[in-house]
Amino acid sequence: MDIAVIDYGMGNLRSVGKALEYAGAKVEFITQPEKLNDFPCAMLPGVGSFGDGMNNLRARGFVDPIMDFINSGRKMMGICLGMQMMLNSSEESPGVSGLGIFNADAVKFDPELGKVPQIGWNTVELEKNPVTEGMPDEIDVYFVHSFYAPFDTPGRAGICRYQQPFSAILCGNNCFATQFHPEKSQNAGIALLKNFLRWAKESTK
Repeated sequence: MDIAVIDYGMGNLRSVGKALEYAGAKVEFITQPEKLNDFPCAMLPGVGSFGDGMNNLRARGFVDPIMDFINSGRKMMGICLGMQMMLNSSEESPGVSGLGIFNADAVKFDPELGKVPQIGWNTVELEKNPVTEGMPDEIDVYFVHSFYAPFDTPGRAGICRYQQPFSAILCGNNCFATQFHPEKSQNAGIALLKNFLRWAKESTK
């Protein structure tokens, strides 16, 4: 399965690419938005701030092509910051609009309630969705984040508990997104990537 990994100047592209290849994908990193048209599915990774991420996407002309890609019925996966940019906005960067794929705003963990950011392994309770099919009810995965999608985010497909329950996985509108890093989450992460690729392939039949 061919997959485009969007290179907009932010993100741990090498480790994401290696994990996707291990999951069976043929990976190409793209810096030109028009190249999205050549692929049946795509990945939006990300590490860093919400404002910088969205500003880079806009400056490089990716926003409209990403939305056209998704609206065409093809599948896109977001990881960490990539997931947060699929929301409407983030407390991290007031006044900066996200992609608005999922109708919620990212909020920050409260440093008075525990360590911020959340770094390390935590359990995610999976909810029914096309990408978690055949997986156990719970998986242990690796997080690094200070902001999160609220528990009641539309499209919630996985719950994690840190300070309070929040949406660790979103699925809907031709998108699948994880707040955690599948590429750092060993077997569970690879299983999710394989399932995403299967879901994307089924949509092209």
